[in-house]
Amino acid sequence: MMPLQFTIHRAQPVDVPQIVAVEKAAFVDPWDERTLRESLAYYPETFFVAKNNGNLAGFVAGGVEDTGEEVYGHIMNLAVAPGYRRRGVGWQLIRRLEQEYAVLGASGVQLEVRITNTGAQEFYHRLGYQEVFQIDSYYANEEDALVMMKWFRF
Repeated sequence: MMPLQFTIHRAQPVDVPQIVAVEKAAFVDPWDERTLRESLAYYPETFFVAKNNGNLAGFVAGGVEDTGEEVYGHIMNLAVAPGYRRRGVGWQLIRRLEQEYAVLGASGVQLEVRITNTGAQEFYHRLGYQEVFQIDSYYANEEDALVMMKWFRF
């Protein structure tokens, strides 16, 4: 397989139709277009896309939480288009988002993943994330979520 050439940049409203298509291909209960547009509007600095020759290879939507004592990043959504999976796109998107969180002063990053999605859990383990707790019936279909965190050490 040829090495994949792609660029990562902040998502723009014009990217949303391709983001919606990737989202629908990736999840059984995808975010709708409105939710994706709202996420981009609320967190434009932490919503990134990976493109290969103009085609959307994947995206990551992140948020920033400020508890008053601590700032941390929240990976809200990550999806890679079927033809681009297992080629480093997700890894590069997460790394770019983590860099942005570090610039914003975050002490770590949190995410939720389906308890049955062991592939995603292994992916996040390889990136340094650890399970911290479980949330019962987190998803629309009542499936539990595993909350994972990665703490930054500066």
